[in-house]
Amino acid sequence: MANILVVDDELGIRDLLSEILNDEGHNVELAENAAQARAARNRGRPDLVLLDIWMPDTDGVTLLKEWSTTGLLSMPVIMMSGHATIDTAVEATRIGAQAFLEKPITLQKLLKAVEQGLAREGTRKVMPGPTGAVVSADLTVEAAMTGGVLLPAAQDLGPAGRQSFELDKPLRDARDEFEKAYFEFHLANEGGSMTRVAEKTGLERTHLYRKLKQLGVDLSRGKRQGHI
Repeated sequence: MANILVVDDELGIRDLLSEILNDEGHNVELAENAAQARAARNRGRPDLVLLDIWMPDTDGVTLLKEWSTTGLLSMPVIMMSGHATIDTAVEATRIGAQAFLEKPITLQKLLKAVEQGLAREGTRKVMPGPTGAVVSADLTVEAAMTGGVLLPAAQDLGPAGRQSFELDKPLRDARDEFEKAYFEFHLANEGGSMTRVAEKTGLERTHLYRKLKQLGVDLSRGKRQGHI
């Protein structure tokens, strides 16, 4: 889990990015302009910043340059824009931005950029292990999410450990039973992340929420299993 600062003057984009990143287990702080972003940075260094280029008070490239020249650019910054030119992207990268995302931002590109940003940030840190020992923070995402300990490989438990269904019942009831088990399986596999389950199952998020509620799926169960 990481502390991520999202800086964008558009409310809809802030809300969307916050929802997705929160769903991935991150702590998200929001800023709608450079002044709020400066205040958030001064309160404590975020692990990663998503920074919009076009903002009303100070544009993102200027803020990036300000952080760079004052020694405050000590965290990965991913720039975002729907109207930036190649020259702007090159300049931001030269100043110190780690990546550039063009709006509208796809879910896959966002999650990949954030994952890579946090992974690179981890190579510059040293953090305590689960027993208090110091371990290298150059970890995989899986290791970082589990306190530096890799989870054991999944085991095939055989027929007794697999879901079985009673077929001597109406089709509608049997289908609901299967769908509930199907979604519970994916929720457990994805650590309770609705974003990843939606992507995995090919359903739109709103429809997925309605479906799970209709089937009586315990949404907290997948999150608990995902943090074991």
